[in-house]
Amino acid sequence: MPIERREFLLLAGAAVTGAGLAACTTARPAAEQPHATGPKSAAAVPSPTETHSKDAGTHLGPQVVHGSRDQSQVALTFHGQGPLSMADALLAEAERAGARVTVLAVGTWLGQYPRVAERILRGGHDLGNHTMHHLDITAMDASAAYAEIAGCAQRLHDLTGSAGRWFRPSQTRYSTPLIEAEARKAGYQTCVSYDVDSLDYTDPGPDAIVSTVLGSARPGSIVSLHLGHPGSVTALPAIVRGLASRGLRAVTLTDLLSP
Repeated sequence: MPIERREFLLLAGAAVTGAGLAACTTARPAAEQPHATGPKSAAAVPSPTETHSKDAGTHLGPQVVHGSRDQSQVALTFHGQGPLSMADALLAEAERAGARVTVLAVGTWLGQYPRVAERILRGGHDLGNHTMHHLDITAMDASAAYAEIAGCAQRLHDLTGSAGRWFRPSQTRYSTPLIEAEARKAGYQTCVSYDVDSLDYTDPGPDAIVSTVLGSARPGSIVSLHLGHPGSVTALPAIVRGLASRGLRAVTLTDLLSP
C-alpha cells in the first residue's frame, strides 16, 4: 500500500552564528524539541513568524527541516559550488542510480558556469538559491541579506526563466526571522534547512560519508551534501543503494515536500 503523506514537519531556528565557510552549518537551536511519537504530532517548534494552517500538508512555513516521516522518500540536497567537471560527474552518478537531487546554487558559481543550470534541470533535478556570494548571511543587515538572495534569484531567472522555489541561507544551518523575511521579499516562501549533515565538506572519504548519511537518514529526511568534493561523487551510488535497501527513494525537494 502506498504510504500516506501527513503533515510536513517544520522548524524555524533562532539565530545561531559562528559557522565555518565550508560547513555552511550552525548548532541546533535550543528551541528545537525532541520529536513526539503521535501520528500527527509536530516535529519541532514553529517559527515565531509562521502562520498556522489547519492544512499543514499544503502549507510550508518559513523554514523546513525535513518532510513527512510517513513517506518513503529522502531529499539529497547539494550546496552548489566547485569544478564543473565534478558537478557533471555527480549528476551523472545520480541519474545512473535512478536518483533525483536538489542543487542549491551559489550565484557566482552559476555566473562562472552558466550551462550548469540547464544541465541540472535537464536531468530532472531541482535547482534553487544558495545566495549570490556564499557569505555569512546571519551577519548581514536586512538590505544586504536581501541583495544576496535577490541577486542569485535574478541570475537563476536569467539562466532558466525561473528563480526556483527553494532557498537555503549561506553559512548557517537555520534561517533567522530576518532571513525569512528577506527571502519572502525575494519570492521564497520557505527556507530549506536539513536534518542530516553528511559532513562531506570535511573530506572524510566516501566510506565515512556513506556511513554518516545512512546512519542518520530517516523517511522524510533532507540531507546536506556539497558539490566540489570528490568523496561525495564516489559516495553517492552507495548512498542511493543504501537508502533503497531500506525502502527509501532519493527525490527532489519538490517531490518530498509536495502535498
